[in-house]
Amino acid sequence: MSIWTRISQALASLSQGEPLSTVFDHLRSPPERSVAFTIAVIALGAKMAKADGLVTRDEVTAFREVFQIEAKDEANAARVFNMARQDVAGFEEYAQRIKGLFGAIKGTPDDLLEGLFHIAVADGEYHPNEDVFLTRVAEILGMEERAFVAMRARFVPDAEADPYTVLGVTPDMDMAAIRKVWRQLVRDTHPDAMFARGVPEEAIKLAEKRLIDVNRAWEQINEAA
Repeated sequence: MSIWTRISQALASLSQGEPLSTVFDHLRSPPERSVAFTIAVIALGAKMAKADGLVTRDEVTAFREVFQIEAKDEANAARVFNMARQDVAGFEEYAQRIKGLFGAIKGTPDDLLEGLFHIAVADGEYHPNEDVFLTRVAEILGMEERAFVAMRARFVPDAEADPYTVLGVTPDMDMAAIRKVWRQLVRDTHPDAMFARGVPEEAIKLAEKRLIDVNRAWEQINEAA
């Protein structure tokens, strides 16, 4: 059963007229957490689309890249997106519900924000309102500022992307400490670890870029030592 069939079933199980913002209360246990994760990224992506006032073809393509939406599943994906756009709940309420669902699972805020960053920069521009939006979502999800800055550096072309920022470390740290951070980032990016957090298989390929970036940053720091 595809994740989109499961999403359709989850939405159909809600009483008629019940807002999408309540769907997370029904999806607290594995394997349905992966359904909640997918809905969370699409719903927040729909809210983020309002931040710059435009949903571009590139952003739609970015959704497809993250979740590998096949033609037969497009209707269900569109349904989630449209329900989120029409829901009276604001993005902060969505983020709070997501925190309640995933808050105790280390690494999930990073996974969610990566999906949103991927969508935000898909049109070749990182709008200031998108930065405000993502900064606030990161705050609600409890993501450390240093981790958010590091992620932004990896996705936004004009952000400061020195290797220390990418790893979320500082030049005054000793190499043993930096290596420890790098190794933990690599472990957190392993598909098995991401599955355990409820990240659907369709979205795990985002981690490939993360792994390339953190390994390159470690190599740059190590070579300069």
